[in-house]
Formats: sequence, C-alpha cells, structure tokens
Amino acid sequence: MLLLPFRWLWWLVSSARRSIGKPPQFVVFVLEEALPTLPDPPRPLWQRLAARPRLSVRELGERFEAIARDARIKGVVLHLRSVGMPMATLQDIRELVLELRRSGKRVVAWAPSYTTGTYYLACACDEILLMPAGMIEPLGFASTGVFLADGLAQFGLSADFIQVSPYKSAADPLTKSRMTPEFREQVTWLLDSQHQEMLRAVAEARMLDEAGAREFVDCSPYGDDVAVEKHAVDRVLTEEELPAHLGREGGAPVAIGTWERAERRMRTPPPRLWLGKHVALMRIEGIIVDGRSGRLPVQPPVEVPLVGEERAGDLSVVQMARQVAADKRAAAVVLFVNSRGGSSTASEAMRHALRVVASRKPLVVVMGAVAGSGGYDVATPGSWIVARPGTLTGSIGVLGGKIVTGSLWERLLVDRETIARGRHVTMNNDEARYTDEEREIVTREIDRLYRGFVDVVAASRKLPREVVEPIAQGKVWTGRQALEHKLVDELGGLEAGIKKARSLSGLPATAPAREARGPRRLVPPLAETAAPAAGWFGYVVEGVRLLNRAPALAVMEYLPGELT
Repeated sequence: MLLLPFRWLWWLVSSARRSIGKPPQFVVFVLEEALPTLPDPPRPLWQRLAARPRLSVRELGERFEAIARDARIKGVVLHLRSVGMPMATLQDIRELVLELRRSGKRVVAWAPSYTTGTYYLACACDEILLMPAGMIEPLGFASTGVFLADGLAQFGLSADFIQVSPYKSAADPLTKSRMTPEFREQVTWLLDSQHQEMLRAVAEARMLDEAGAREFVDCSPYGDDVAVEKHAVDRVLTEEELPAHLGREGGAPVAIGTWERAERRMRTPPPRLWLGKHVALMRIEGIIVDGRSGRLPVQPPVEVPLVGEERAGDLSVVQMARQVAADKRAAAVVLFVNSRGGSSTASEAMRHALRVVASRKPLVVVMGAVAGSGGYDVATPGSWIVARPGTLTGSIGVLGGKIVTGSLWERLLVDRETIARGRHVTMNNDEARYTDEEREIVTREIDRLYRGFVDVVAASRKLPREVVEPIAQGKVWTGRQALEHKLVDELGGLEAGIKKARSLSGLPATAPAREARGPRRLVPPLAETAAPAAGWFGYVVEGVRLLNRAPALAVMEYLPGELT
C-alpha cells in the first residue's frame, strides 16, 4: 500500500514515454514450442540463466488482452511452426484467438506448412495463409503402441505387473508382446473423440457440413498448388508479402512488429490496489511422488517418460494446501492439475489435504492436457471440475509391479546373493518374479486400493457405485466423454475455473487470481470443518527410486496426446 504512490508516478512517466510514437499495426507471435498452461514457477538464478523462459498460455492471454485494449493495433499474426502440443493446449490457444477476434481484432495464421495440430489452431483465425512450396500435411489422428516384452526378454529383463482391470494398460508396453483388445478399444474411442473435435473446427472454419469436413480431412494432403483451389487455405504468399496483404495505412503497407516492440508503445491501465479477498491458484503438475516437488534444472537431450518428468511431491503440495486453507484472504481456490498420476500414497495424502481446503472454501479443479489416475484422484475434493474437450482424464484404476532383472545379471556373469530375514521382505526385489503367494498379496492390495478409489469417485461425484464402476476400470476418456459420464462438470479452461470460483465464493468479477507459493515454515495438519538431485541425470535416477519405493502406482498410460 505504501508503494502505490510510487507505482502511480512510474505509470505516469511510463505513459508519457509510451505516447511518443505508436505500436505496429500487427503483432506477430511465433509459436515454435509447446506452451505450458501456467508460467514456470520461480527458479534459482543459475537455472534462469541456463534456460530461456517459456511463454505460457496464460501469459499469451494477457498479451492478447493488452492488444485488445489498444485501438491502434489492428490485429495479430500467428506464425505457426510444426511443434507437438496436446489437444487441450491447442484448445486453450484457440479460445484466446476467438476472444481476441470478438474484441474486433484480426487474427491471421501463416505457416511454412500445416500439420494436424497447427491446422486445428489455424481454423480459429480469420485467415489461413501458406508459404509457397508449403503444404497442408495429411490431417487426422494416429497412435502407435510399442510393446517391449519380447525385446526385453532378449536382454534378460521382464516386467511383472498386476492390474485389476485390462483397461488399466499403463504397463502393457512392458508386459505385452502386442496390443490387447482392450487397449485397442480404448485408443479407438479416444481417437474418435479427438477426430470429431477436428471435424467440428474444420467445418466451422471452411463453412462445410460434417460430411464435407470429413471428406476434406480424408483428401489431405494439399500442396500449395491446389490448397487455395481446395479451400484449404485462403492465400499462398511469402512472409515478406504479409505487410502488403494485411493492408495499407497512409499509402504504405502496415507495420508488423514483435510483442517486445509493441509493448514499449502500448498504453497500460493505471495501477490499482486490491485490498479484498482473492482466488488462490494452486498447481499439481507432473508425476505424483512421495517426497518433494521438483523439476529438471536443465532439459535432457532425450525425454525420459515418468521418471524424467516434472514431479509433484506430497510433502510440497500438502504444505501448500494447508497454507491456502488457513489463508483468510483466499476466498476460493482453483487447483490446476496436469498429471498422469503416480504414487497412490502421495495422491491420497494430497487428496486429504485438499479435502480440508474444500471444507473451508470453494475448491474448483481445472484439468490441463491430462489429469488421469492419481491426477483424477486429487481432483475429487473439488466442488466443480473443468476440463477441455481434448483433456485426457479418468483412468480410475490401480496397478503395481516391478521390473525383473535377474536374468540380465546372469547373462553378464554377475553373481548377486541376498541374505534376508522375514518371509516377504524380498517380495519387491528385482531378482525374480512374484511367487504365487506374493502375487496374491499384491493383488489383494491393489484390489483394496481400487475399490477405495471407486468409492471416493462415487462419493465425490454423487453417483451410485454401480454407475461409476463401468466407467472406471482404468478406462481413459477425453474431457467431452468425461462430461457425458459426469466425471467433470464443465468444458473450459483456466479462466472458466477462475470465473466459477469467484461465483461460488461471491467475489466480484474483478477479484484477482494469485498463485500460491509454498510456506517457508512447516504447517501442521489442519482440522476438517464440515529437493531434487543435481543435474538431469541425477533427477531421473532419483525418479526411478521414488517410483520403485511407492507401494502401488496409479499411473495413466501414454495415449494420444501431442499433435504436430
């Protein structure tokens, strides 16, 4: 509050400076990498110097809002590159584009070539432009399963996993030699749902009916020689021809500039002091583990599934949940979940802490690209769940097992000898597969956890258990399918969740949403009222250790996700 006069003074000086000159008529944004939904959390200085910051969907939305407020800017050019992004992220960006267009701005897509993902995004724009010699690549969806059981056996390795339902197929790539009927059925309904989203976008953008949109997609690819004729794009032109194409002002082609150039000339609203309550924003991103949250300090040359992902640790998330629950200034909470799941014990610890939050103030859950298995478990305390149509969620199921390496050591002529006391103490050792007795023990434990998971979902969604059971069984759904099955309440993104949180808590539409940070001191448990290893290699090794230590895993399988 004491700094407000200085902020006002700085705003006056800044406004005077920004009034000199004018911003470019069009602002270009080059989308060359996948955009996270939320900005990266603060990192140590050395990490910030080692890696350039990533533009997030939320930051892109803030820039679009600033452009919408400035009458001197006519629109935006989206320079699209072939980059893999999940369907839900593309839908986030499409919503921002449509909102910008509703404000009266012109949005143009230009690309050297279009893939399924970039063309789906371009369909939200006023125009689709293509570079000469470019093409619309084959449109559609495909998912390839890789099954390693026979290959692992060649090296003396095997995987021994126990699953309650055949649809809980996260371990199938390690335990199966080919695709099971259940795996095939699940991938088919997911692809059907995502393909239907694509057809809707094409039909709306190119003014076709459903049959016409399906034929349009099936007849792709389209080269630059036929793309305009087939109405796949509106014009074929080089990037240097864009200024003249976008129009003229004062007899000269309009100016196209970067955001950094435009921002220096854009007028900003005056600073204001918000003394009321706010919406607290929490996040659970990455594989769920027992311990502390963490992320790779430097991106590895090759992505390592699960163990190399960002980690959401129960020690970190639970502490933050307790702090938010006790914060009287936070009138409501929005929990952003982007996780395939992980440790069942860590998920349960988070869920119980979030139940306390929900007992004290409205808790709205917003799902990112994926919120399955343990990622769905932590969402159950929410009084309202929001997901994108392309979100992958559900996977309500549990599996457990281990990688067996005994034969590998034999082939390497390495002798391993274990001395143990306790009948089942070596049950989870990697030397041999489960015995019949051990398999019965693990199966009983997984079945208990699964029944508890289904009960939690039934209670939180206010559905009879017999209704939840058929849509559980480890089955994965898109957000639109989850809405039909009453696993989520609304289709939308982060802003829809924040709007709902304001509504449930009685906050005005201008109340800010502020991201919560972890407490500096330990927060003890509250009553319910009605560090990672250095370097990416060490991080991955620690990830293996954390997952092996978990008593059971609730991990969602890798299914159709990123589009290029």
